Amino acid sequence: MEQNDFLESVEKYFGSSKLKPEQYSSLGLAYIGDGVYDLIIRTIVIDLGNGKVKNFHRLTSSVVKAESQAKLVKEILELLTEEELAVYRHGRNAKSATSAKNASIIDYRLATGFEALLGYLYLKHQMDRSLFLVKYGLEKTGQLPTRL
Repeated sequence: MEQNDFLESVEKYFGSSKLKPEQYSSLGLAYIGDGVYDLIIRTIVIDLGNGKVKNFHRLTSSVVKAESQAKLVKEILELLTEEELAVYRHGRNAKSATSAKNASIIDYRLATGFEALLGYLYLKHQMDRSLFLVKYGLEKTGQLPTRL
């Protein structure tokens, strides 16, 4: 069975964006990247087995919080291409009107850069690259969920 790219399916049913990934603001990329990362982690967590939703949420929240993302992004920086590094830096340096409730400004900015990168890769139809970077970072930081 052929697996369609999720974004291709969305575009098929709802139409394509008029913008190229390079044309989105860093915070726009971070917005979609936040959802992408959350879905990746939720998928990993739900695949651990049946359990209580509060346990799924607790485990997911511990991995997607800004502090955890900041640790992860520090581990993957050496793997990024120049293009990816530029996207990450733009996201990290973007001035946001909001900040995380329970994170330092440094961790929040690092996480925003990471989310911008994931959003960019998603919109470029490069989910394999996103998944590789996330898996590498989760493993290097010891954050890969393995049990509920």
